[in-house]
Amino acid sequence: MTDRDDFLGWVETALYEAELALHNGDAAPRRALWSRDEPVSVLGAWRNAYGQQELDQLFTALGSSFSDCTSYVFELQAFDVSGDMAYTAGLEHTSASVDGEPRSYTLRATQVYRREQGEWKVAHRHGDAVTG
Repeated sequence: MTDRDDFLGWVETALYEAELALHNGDAAPRRALWSRDEPVSVLGAWRNAYGQQELDQLFTALGSSFSDCTSYVFELQAFDVSGDMAYTAGLEHTSASVDGEPRSYTLRATQVYRREQGEWKVAHRHGDAVTG
């Protein structure tokens, strides 16, 4: 297998499962996949975060907001691996409750990853809502 194949397998399993868990109210699997090294950042559809403390606060808030995910599909549009860095770009189609209210939405999401001690970790996320 190539680095690209290994990375794609990780995206389709561990990363997917962590995002599904988040949308069911459990932020711990997502947090476990994020780097503990600086810099880390989120330019989010609902909220931004810079650094470990803000990231922890963001993920805690998201976990307490989401529940009852009925569908989460990550439509990967592009990705690549170069050494110990990688990225993904795609559309996240989600149906879940947000603060108890059922919602369906699509986010454009781009993430940057670092390989740290042999494991992929998320270092940056940018997400925004697809409108129209």
